[in-house]
Amino acid sequence: MSITGARYIIEFLKRQGVRVVAGIPGGSILPIYDALAETKGIRHVLARHEQGAAFMAQGMARLTGRPGVCFATSGPGATNLVTAIADARRDGVPIVCITGQVPLPMIGTDAFQEVDIVAITASITKLSRRVDSAAELPEALAEAFAVAASGRPGPVLLDIPKDVQCQPVPAQGMPAQAPRDERLPAASGWDISRAAAMINAAKRPVLLLGGGAVRAGAQALRLAVKAAIPATSTLMGLGAIPAGHPLDLGMHGMHGHPCANIALHECDLLIAVGNRFDDRATGDPATFCPEARIIHVNMDASELGRIKPADLGIAADAGQFLEALADLAEPRERRGWLARIRGLKEHAPHLEHDAERTHARAVIAAVAERMEEGAVVVTDVGQHQMFVAQSFPFKAPGRWLTSGGLGVMGFGLPAAIGAALADPSAQVVCFSGDGSLKMNIQELCTLAETGANVKIVVLDNQCLGLVAQQQRLFYNRRSASRYAAGTDFSALARAFGVRGIDLDAQDDPQAALDDALASRGPCLIHVRVDPAAMVFPMVPPGAANTQMLHGHEPRAQATPVERDMPEAVNMA
Repeated sequence: MSITGARYIIEFLKRQGVRVVAGIPGGSILPIYDALAETKGIRHVLARHEQGAAFMAQGMARLTGRPGVCFATSGPGATNLVTAIADARRDGVPIVCITGQVPLPMIGTDAFQEVDIVAITASITKLSRRVDSAAELPEALAEAFAVAASGRPGPVLLDIPKDVQCQPVPAQGMPAQAPRDERLPAASGWDISRAAAMINAAKRPVLLLGGGAVRAGAQALRLAVKAAIPATSTLMGLGAIPAGHPLDLGMHGMHGHPCANIALHECDLLIAVGNRFDDRATGDPATFCPEARIIHVNMDASELGRIKPADLGIAADAGQFLEALADLAEPRERRGWLARIRGLKEHAPHLEHDAERTHARAVIAAVAERMEEGAVVVTDVGQHQMFVAQSFPFKAPGRWLTSGGLGVMGFGLPAAIGAALADPSAQVVCFSGDGSLKMNIQELCTLAETGANVKIVVLDNQCLGLVAQQQRLFYNRRSASRYAAGTDFSALARAFGVRGIDLDAQDDPQAALDDALASRGPCLIHVRVDPAAMVFPMVPPGAANTQMLHGHEPRAQATPVERDMPEAVNMA
């Protein structure tokens, strides 16, 4: 017995365990949508923009660790996926994007909505492939899911011409579940022994946890406690060590905690696990951990030594490495080093110094106090993202979703919808800014239709906050980064069918916040914050992490290029 290629794709997804697919139909993918309509067991979520669909797939994948799936038609449908695909590649998120393509005889004729999406996405996917025959589908689909989830996870794109979707393919022999290579790269006993010896000999070690180690939080904490090693996180690694733990240094880097940046500068051994030594985390790489020997562990061997030379580079799974290392590391007290860490925490400038002006941190704290155990925290990109990263009390690994490497405004709302679809019982809170939310605001309609339990907290400063901050600090004026008119986001949410609350207009804002966060279903909470507020500490681009700014210290004079910038507005 044979079935169409389209039907095979849908049945394959079901057997792979896919229960939700986000997408938008179009002419070149209609056979797949027709097969989907005849099948029970897969819920389709109709996004309002293909970028939103791909970020929904990301939200599902980031929360569960399993590949998320999205559909798009050819041409503009496929190209609208590109930003989300690039984001998934940078942050190591497994998604499978299935795009329709014009029929095989029309390829290369500049047919309506024909685009070579395979060539376009080749540099931003782990695998990008056109399927030229239905006979290829069994192997192509199995490969797509295996590649997306294996090693360092990432995005895969399959481009399937419309006539291929209609070709017959044998139904028998379809695997109950696509085979997956569950083997992960493991550190050798020799490498573990060398790492343990380096830790045992160190006087001032620091454990650095990146996004690749966030699901190995239990093993990391066990090592840190046993060997008395303070731990810091990248933006993507937040939550691996519970916030408030005595050994937790918080986030390091451009907007990191001063104690974390100083401890890294003073350490004599850095155990870096699951990180890439990104420029936002290291500042000037030449000045990062200048006194330290470095152990670098990453699943992707190509990352080892790429930016920072390592004394010991190990291509391994973070959990396996940390578990084995905790077994061999000797118990230590390191009283002098831990006393130094306590002193750094006590005397570092307070992150909350600008709260009186913006109350942005106060709003974040108020939301955090009302969030359920195991809640999912999502952010867009901008000042609000850094405020949350600096001060939110992350307690559980894997429940913090943000766009790190690419920094995509518009990530938050659709990713939050995806997370809520993956775990309908979870409370999902998305912190966004007025600039970021407008990037994919059409997905409020999708949120209303799904009824997903997502609360959106809009910290509205009527500008592109981080852009304006850098302009004020380093250019002495602001150009094209402030909105001329504000937006009534609560009214806009209601127009889309989502409950909207203007928190500033409430007689009892605390009670209104209680009610909004306690109620099931979607809700948008609009809060206006000070457009002049800035996120500190901040490391100037290209500077060392020890050269943190703790307040508004603009340069005395702009360069000739900066003075001649078009549309510039002089700062008062």
